[in-house]
Amino acid sequence: MAAPAAAAALILRGGTTCRLRLPLFSATTQRSRFFHAVAGACSPREGSTATSTPNATVEFDASGGQSQDSSEKMASLCGDLLENKRYREEEASILKDIEPIRELTKKILHSERYRDGECLNDDDEKAVVENLLVYHPHSEDKIGCGIDSIMVDRHPQFRYSRCLFVVRTDGVYIDFSYQKCLREYIRIKYPTSAEKFIRKHFKRT
Repeated sequence: MAAPAAAAALILRGGTTCRLRLPLFSATTQRSRFFHAVAGACSPREGSTATSTPNATVEFDASGGQSQDSSEKMASLCGDLLENKRYREEEASILKDIEPIRELTKKILHSERYRDGECLNDDDEKAVVENLLVYHPHSEDKIGCGIDSIMVDRHPQFRYSRCLFVVRTDGVYIDFSYQKCLREYIRIKYPTSAEKFIRKHFKRT
């Protein structure tokens, strides 16, 4: 009786083990069915452009590597990031470069440093001519026969605004825009970043 009893106990233990394993097998099967169902739902629908190339995917090709489309997008993104970084660095350089003459010009025009019709002192005149006037798009026409002095006065059309004037040696005086001078200077010295910088930092182009 001992042998049959031991055999029965062994069968029962084996049966218990089998019963315990059944749910694991069942769960694995259910997961497999679920993933197959999801894969089927994500496969290209009939009539889409992807059906003509059933082995191609958006992210990975048939070999498991990145698809050409995904690689091109990544390369484009990296290129944009590098370009933005390069622009920010050059933007900081431009601002540092033009800040002294821009601040001086604002003081000349918008403070009590000079009255209407008053000519600049020698130091201010030298700074304005060398850092602004020579870069004006029409500097030769503005200078004409030669510079006698640089004057501050009311704009001929906008009487509430003050601007700079070239007083020529023939007695004629003509206004010029310091912002046009700065924009042209930036275009000459920083050609790759000039237009983007001008759109961002200047009201009129």
